[in-house]
Amino acid sequence: MEGGGESDFEREEDDAATELLRDRFRLSTISIAEAQAKRNNMEISQPIMACISELAFKFTEQLAKDLELFAQHGGRKSVNMEDVILSAHRNEHLAASLRSFCNELKVKEPQTERKRKKTSRKEDKATTSVLHIS
Repeated sequence: MEGGGESDFEREEDDAATELLRDRFRLSTISIAEAQAKRNNMEISQPIMACISELAFKFTEQLAKDLELFAQHGGRKSVNMEDVILSAHRNEHLAASLRSFCNELKVKEPQTERKRKKTSRKEDKATTSVLHIS
């Protein structure tokens, strides 16, 4: 075993877990596509279904990488809602929906949680500028 590195067994476990998640994601995507097709009285062929599933998975992988980079750029180790909203900056309808969802979550957040989470003026300004993407 290499110093500080993963063992072959750990790597294989990680690969197996990743493959399981990928399969579950694809099955969920196919299930959603089939339900939407049925709702709209349409049929989707299996090759198209597989293509939709693969595209959704690749999009999600890229989104996760982008979110990680946004958090790193902000000097954080974890992704926050502003990162997610920023990722939608090219789709104004989606960005507006995410902003609305974020605001709904803030309203539903218990008062004690809001009091505990104090932000600096710099963070408040960053949040405001992120929420108003043009």
